[in-house]
Amino acid sequence: MGIEFESVVEHPLAEVFAWHTRPGAMTRLVPPWQPMSVVAETESLADGRAVLGLPGGLRWIAQHDRGGFDPPHRFVDVLSSTGPRTLPPRVIGWWRHTHEFAEVPGGGTLVRDEVDTTIPAAALRPTFVYRHRQLADDLAAHRDAAAAGAEPMVIAVTGASGLVGSALTALLTTGGHRVIRLVRHQARAKDERQWRPEAPAPDLLLGVDAVIHLAGASIAGRFTDGHKAAIRDSRIEPTRRLAQAAVDSDDGPSVFVSASAIGIYGYDRGDALLCEESVRGDGFLADVVADWEAATGPAAEAGLRVVNVRTGIVQAAAGGTLRLLRPLFLAGLGGRLGSGDQWLSWIGLDDLLDVYYRAVYDDRLSGPVNAVAPTPVRNRDYTKALARVLHRPALLPVPSFGPRLLLGGEGARELAQADQRVVPTKLTEVGHRFRHGRIEDALAHQLGHG
Repeated sequence: MGIEFESVVEHPLAEVFAWHTRPGAMTRLVPPWQPMSVVAETESLADGRAVLGLPGGLRWIAQHDRGGFDPPHRFVDVLSSTGPRTLPPRVIGWWRHTHEFAEVPGGGTLVRDEVDTTIPAAALRPTFVYRHRQLADDLAAHRDAAAAGAEPMVIAVTGASGLVGSALTALLTTGGHRVIRLVRHQARAKDERQWRPEAPAPDLLLGVDAVIHLAGASIAGRFTDGHKAAIRDSRIEPTRRLAQAAVDSDDGPSVFVSASAIGIYGYDRGDALLCEESVRGDGFLADVVADWEAATGPAAEAGLRVVNVRTGIVQAAAGGTLRLLRPLFLAGLGGRLGSGDQWLSWIGLDDLLDVYYRAVYDDRLSGPVNAVAPTPVRNRDYTKALARVLHRPALLPVPSFGPRLLLGGEGARELAQADQRVVPTKLTEVGHRFRHGRIEDALAHQLGHG
């Protein structure tokens, strides 16, 4: 029982081991399709303790074994118990995970995982395929940053607890950067600062090299007057005030990166290829995004490098449309939406993180940047790919009135039925590397079918 899994990553041994010691490493390695989250990372691979959250408030305790600690070649963790909530996971019997690292000719590193447990290898294999791919791709992202001359930075992030923000902060900290989380509540940790969107404190961004602004109310839902107001009010003025705070701050940031959306191109653009220079479209979201990007004006006018990350439809097992579609397709109820002819401009979650990362360190990027994969697909092809990944049929087309029942006419038109064929022209021009250029690969990685 258990598993032995190994791969070679083209990075030096010391670098690979150091990555595992940094905050965020465990978050980057937990598969997104599993009902598990990081509650607390270990403070030491020698004898620290990591805590994972499970459904029902249960806890998985990974206790590191000092006897198995041999840096930079090995560390070991075992399943432990520290109270009633940690006892049920022990029904699996036992778990001892040995992480081993060895140099290989040419400067790469052999990464080997050996797990002694009652769980069979077939059940564990998708997890370790995912983990090794994440490690290799994250190290490659950090190598790209170093090759561009990026030094360790202090980066302030709003929306750090969200789907994108939590993954992004983990990626950044594993690269040796310090992340300051700008939070609405009273700061509780050393790397938190309280952010009042209506009146940012004068010292909010003191000592910060770059800002990544992700905060904003979800656009999902019926486009009622109240929901539309929340979408606008959570974006326009908070962004303008934060941009002004960046300008006014002593020893403040030189880079201001703000979330944006491909909604600026309008909801019905047909087969037209849309790049960053394309004219804006029509509709509520186009109006909001135009004003949202304009709200970064104070920073741009003051000479800060400003990047507006126009994000496509994010593919993430833990959130967004994929989280909603997965159970439907698993039940055999998935299918194209309407005619299926509409274009879907998508991006894998980890590729989106890489775009934000590059926006911080690559001086060649400024203004709007399309954060989409280089291969947009039609809705019918997206549903076929998802069905293949999940080994299910996709035979039941969703009638056009379905989204209208859930989202209302305007919401359905601008969200579910949007037709936008967007390409990442600026990223292509700077030679940006995408982890997942094909929709099927992105879905397989997120859903554990790689």
